[in-house]
Formats: sequence, structure tokens, C-alpha cells
Amino acid sequence: MGANLAANYVQAVAMVLFVIGFANLLLQKNLLKKIIGFNIMDSGTYLFLADMGYIKGRVAPIVTDGIQEVERYINPIPSGLVLTGIVVSVSVTALMLSLTVRLYKRYHSLDLDEISMLIKKEKGV
Repeated sequence: MGANLAANYVQAVAMVLFVIGFANLLLQKNLLKKIIGFNIMDSGTYLFLADMGYIKGRVAPIVTDGIQEVERYINPIPSGLVLTGIVVSVSVTALMLSLTVRLYKRYHSLDLDEISMLIKKEKGV
């Protein structure tokens, strides 16, 4: 097991990041901490995808020396997915932060339990 973990340490770190972010997302009541957990979880996913797309000894798929053999280059699709994911993640984070600001302005709290209690009080439930 130790040899496998040493050989795949990047994937292990990616999984640990994902678990930390997911646990943060589930266990925290503060909205800002949930957003941070979501970003940590995203980072673990992107690290895993980037590691899966890398092949040792190969280079980025940019033909400069006239060498066009496929075996020389890495697959560009995982890198493209990571870049697209990062752009989407930044957009989702901006949306979550803007909604958090709106919630804070209305309820003066970032605690989800307190906000849901105030919403129930407003509805008269």
C-alpha cells in the first residue's frame, strides 16, 4: 500500500482536499465557510483532473519542432476541462458571495440556522 500511495500521492492529496471541502460544506453553518469549503472541493477536483491528464515525458500539444506524432504530446482535453471548470467555479463563487451579501443585509447573520429561523418567523410558521 505504501508504494501505491507514494506513486499516486497527487491523487491522494486531491481526494483529501475533496473530502475536506465536502465536510466543510456539510458541517459548517456559516455561509462564508461553506463557500470556502466548496472552493476547496473544486480545487481537489481540478488537481485530480490535471494529474490524470498528465503523462510523464510528454509535452503540451503545441507543434514547434515539426514533430506530429501523437505519442509525444499529452491529451489536451483534461487541461481544457480544468480551465473551463475554473472559470465556472469563479462565476459560481461570485454568485454565491453576492447572494450571501444580500442575505446578510436582510437578516444580519451568516448562520444558516438563524436565517432559516428568521424566514420561518417572517412567514408565520
